[in-house]
Amino acid sequence: MTTSETVPDAPTRCALGLGSNLGDTKAQLDEAVRRLEETDGVTLVARSSDYRTPPWGPVPQDDFRNICVVVDTTLSPRQLLQRCLAVEAELGRVRDVRWGPRTIDIDVLIYGMEQVAEADLEVPHPRMGDRAFVLIPLAEIWPDAPLADGRTAAEALETCPDRDGVVKLDG
Repeated sequence: MTTSETVPDAPTRCALGLGSNLGDTKAQLDEAVRRLEETDGVTLVARSSDYRTPPWGPVPQDDFRNICVVVDTTLSPRQLLQRCLAVEAELGRVRDVRWGPRTIDIDVLIYGMEQVAEADLEVPHPRMGDRAFVLIPLAEIWPDAPLADGRTAAEALETCPDRDGVVKLDG
């Protein structure tokens, strides 16, 4: 088990999940990825296609546009989370309703083979294996991504519910 402050000796392969359902969702995602790419210690490896996905949770709202990105980073898990939260704030994210609409949401899904379990950071993300809106874009760019339960993203996708609601978008 790693702490969130542990800085890697070499770049660590990570996966991030991004979503938006307010405003120009494509522009929000593009800008978030651009800002992450410009971060010292973060190198973009791959970006998935964009997907339209139904909202998850109890709050009625518009569909989301979701993507996953794979990055290599020399940031600690905590530093990576802080950068993701900073990008959310820069793009106008307001946290007022849990699982509510948002301009941008960036989740740290995977941090190498490390496991971090802290109050505000848990990687691998504990629920991604049940969420098609994460697994479909993740399996597209990193099918062997390691989930917390020992399965890969591609293996988890085989039995994941709600796959039919996730639609690949053009462009």
